[in-house]
Amino acid sequence: MPAFVALLRGVNVGKAKRVPMANLRMLLSGLGYTGVATLLNSGNAVFRAARGSPAKHAADIAAAITKKLRVEVPVVVKSASELATIVSENPLARTAPDPSRLLVAFVQDAKALSGLSVIEALVKPPEKFTVGKNAAYLLCASGILESKAGEALLGKAGKAATTRNWRTVLKLHALASELEG
Repeated sequence: MPAFVALLRGVNVGKAKRVPMANLRMLLSGLGYTGVATLLNSGNAVFRAARGSPAKHAADIAAAITKKLRVEVPVVVKSASELATIVSENPLARTAPDPSRLLVAFVQDAKALSGLSVIEALVKPPEKFTVGKNAAYLLCASGILESKAGEALLGKAGKAATTRNWRTVLKLHALASELEG
């Protein structure tokens, strides 16, 4: 049965948009997903589903969160194979000395990646930014909080995306690969 990764945007940051991970696991199980597990407290989940596209799962999960948890939150879902491609296509992974300073921006529809091109103008060396076929990658060498590009990606300019640092992406990839078995 195929494995998927669900990424919720902007949950459990500050006091707004609180989604307890135990509630998220129960919600996903209630939708019929199996092998449900969460990672960290920032809206990361892996699960198996017998059928359905990532976009359909994203829509179903977002609707269920709104209905049952009363929180409106964008959800991006990638299949385990899509996540593996995003990991293998990362051109900045080898040059990132600290995986917590390398961000990966995920979008549900790859066409939305073109909207992230505005970030490029904010990149200041030694930062690096690239938009790939399936995700965008930002290396904030001096730290995410020091980066105007990082601030933009996490803010309004990156509204269509949800970001995770490289360390989290690799953990999600390992969990999804294990589920897919």
